[in-house]
Amino acid sequence: MRLFVAVPLPSTVQQRLASGLQALRLALPPARWVRAESIHVTLKFLGEQPETLVAALDREVPAALQPLAPVAVKLQGGGFFPNPRRARVAWAGGQAEGLEAWARALDTIATRHKIAPEDRPFSLHLTLARLEHPWPEVAAQRFLDEVAGWGLAAFEAREAVLYRSELKPGGAVYTALRHWPAGGTHDA
Repeated sequence: MRLFVAVPLPSTVQQRLASGLQALRLALPPARWVRAESIHVTLKFLGEQPETLVAALDREVPAALQPLAPVAVKLQGGGFFPNPRRARVAWAGGQAEGLEAWARALDTIATRHKIAPEDRPFSLHLTLARLEHPWPEVAAQRFLDEVAGWGLAAFEAREAVLYRSELKPGGAVYTALRHWPAGGTHDA
């Protein structure tokens, strides 16, 4: 099973992303755009794992997230990985003080299960598109300007979700397998 842990986005944010992405698709060079309903804040990519890992995570993650508070997430701006001139990924960014602690806790648990630790610090980003070739400078700037103007609503991250990712011809399909609340909170 291909697995990852992420913070899901509220439907209001997904709807705003959907309209923004539609406009970008029409205005920018070709790219593989992510469907708005699939966009999330990745905390830890686990890769291909045996199904037994799900039960192990279900035993360990709740205790690790229990002492960590829900986090206010403010989405704003955008950028490119690795950089605008050699862009392979276009993303929207933001700030969420405290979310890096969630990511560190998950990384620690994953490492105990022989999953490689992250080699970079946590960086809040929403992958919007994958580029086959970097865009011209004018297109990259247009992307940055458009994303900066989206005015995405702030929200509170209250849970981490374990997802299964199935790669299909039309793009990845994500299935939520487990929901783990932070700080013992949970919205039914």
